[in-house]
Amino acid sequence: MKNKLEEMRKKHGIKQEELADALEVSRQTIGSLENGRYNPSILLAFKIARFFNTTIEEIFLYEEEKL
Repeated sequence: MKNKLEEMRKKHGIKQEELADALEVSRQTIGSLENGRYNPSILLAFKIARFFNTTIEEIFLYEEEKL
């Protein structure tokens, strides 16, 4: 799954650590999300969307795997 988290965070002038504190996760979690190494729980995805006052779909881009 791809995401626009880094783009949105930078657009709002927020540091990884600040976002992590607001979401009650580690800075490493934010870095892993931004680098695509970690997919968030549904709860964390909702928290992120709520923080940026947008929808989950605006941040996280689901791509189906081709069979």
